[in-house]
Amino acid sequence: MIDIHCHILPGIDDGASQYEDSMNMAKKAIEEGITTIIATPHHNHHFPNHGLEIENHVARLNEKLKENHIEIEVIQGQEPRITADFIEELNRGEILTLGNQRKYVHIELPSNQVPRHTKSIIFELQLMGITPIIVHPERNTKLTENPDLLFELVNEGALTQVTAASVVGNFGKNIQKFSYQIIEHNLSHFIASDAHNISNRSFHLRGAYEAIEKKFGIKKRYELQENPALLINGESITASTPEPIKRRKILGLF
Repeated sequence: MIDIHCHILPGIDDGASQYEDSMNMAKKAIEEGITTIIATPHHNHHFPNHGLEIENHVARLNEKLKENHIEIEVIQGQEPRITADFIEELNRGEILTLGNQRKYVHIELPSNQVPRHTKSIIFELQLMGITPIIVHPERNTKLTENPDLLFELVNEGALTQVTAASVVGNFGKNIQKFSYQIIEHNLSHFIASDAHNISNRSFHLRGAYEAIEKKFGIKKRYELQENPALLINGESITASTPEPIKRRKILGLF
């Protein structure tokens, strides 16, 4: 398995605090069956984490993993908060695309809103040949209240990534229900850990894929599990036709 969203780099955001934590996270990932991790430290006003700094941190972590005979690969990435300056920061190299390909980039929305410039940035990225991936939309209260907006963003070319812990219920039943609805209506294209540690914010990828297979079948699991490999190879991912979520289902009337 490939994990496209993980805070494994030590000491630069609210994830691993030191190399020992990174080593423990890597070992836990291997236990889950993960072979490759895209390191995605935050990029926001609390944690600036510019592109070149992240590249250097990733290189050093891979050295440490090799020294400790931990067989897992870490690839550079980032979790940048969307701002009006997003495109400029990307062009300056402050924001990184995912992996060694300039084809996909994460976008983090504020937890309770979708900024007005979101759609225009999605459009501009696509003109540059870069596909945006909105991370953890299931935890955005604006999208929960207005699922039609999520459909619009995906219909206009954005991809999304649901957190594994949300699928297995670690963020509560309401977020779990919304996660299932997002997946059912083809509004998510990736499952990723967003792991920060091995205690309260661990990986849960295997459990999430098993839950998805049980609820939606092996085909959906295969699609979501294979898309990360396509991403790191710079290929087009598999995406079924998005469908709007009926509001009555958001209210829990399944």
